[in-house]
Amino acid sequence: MEIVKSVKEMKELILEQKALGKTIGFVPTMGYLHEGHISLVKQAVMSNDIVVMSIYVNPTQFGANEDLDKYPRDFEGDCKLAEKEGVDFVFFPANEEMYPNGYNTYINVEGITEVLCGAVRPGHFRGVCTVVAKLFNIVMPDVAYFGQKDAQQVIVIKRMVSDLNINVKVEVCPIVREADGLAMSSRNSYLKPDERSAAIVLYRALSGVKRLIETGESDAGRLKEHIYEIIRKEKLASIEYAEIRNAEDLSDTQNIKGNVLIALAVKIGKTRLIDNIIINNI
Repeated sequence: MEIVKSVKEMKELILEQKALGKTIGFVPTMGYLHEGHISLVKQAVMSNDIVVMSIYVNPTQFGANEDLDKYPRDFEGDCKLAEKEGVDFVFFPANEEMYPNGYNTYINVEGITEVLCGAVRPGHFRGVCTVVAKLFNIVMPDVAYFGQKDAQQVIVIKRMVSDLNINVKVEVCPIVREADGLAMSSRNSYLKPDERSAAIVLYRALSGVKRLIETGESDAGRLKEHIYEIIRKEKLASIEYAEIRNAEDLSDTQNIKGNVLIALAVKIGKTRLIDNIIINNI
């Protein structure tokens, strides 16, 4: 496995592989890898000749009072895991490589970035879209792998790829959960023991709503009330949002019909966690 730090070198190495007819799978990450990331790598290794992983904590997607400085990092451990799982190249650029002096170009996908996480994290998806577009241009993948846990991010990136005619297939992989249902996240490392126990309330709320839908409940308002009722019983939890939306375009929905995204953002103590399920209710 080779660690690459410069944009120029990364592009040259990819062009060499493409000249040999190799297919490129790409797993973009911010590091501090867990089994969710590894599931993406496994899929990429299985389906491509060459796998590139980026490890880059992108500053432009963090707000002024967010956790950029304390975001968990373990580059050495990440590289050991990546190599073990068959990653060929780790792209590990400095901020100066990605945003050199004078940098002034950003990408904004309108509409679908103004709800859910976009409503409470202004500018977040502007940063996400910009860095992902840059990474796509640098790595030139045939397929890029993303996790369903970041459901809105996936929808936004798919729209950007379509709107800008970017020649990459976006493949979405299932959420990987702990044994008790908590969605795996690098930010789970922030949780104190009592907060870790409290955090399963997100999955409990989603599972409860899923059961209600399976028994015939289809009114989005009543389902959201059920979510709030469950989460409010957990004293360490505070709800940022609990939304039920169309899973294709994030439009609001009053009834559970077709592909529906049920998405949560909840603070457990000071740690912000997100989770979701998609219901296909024909």
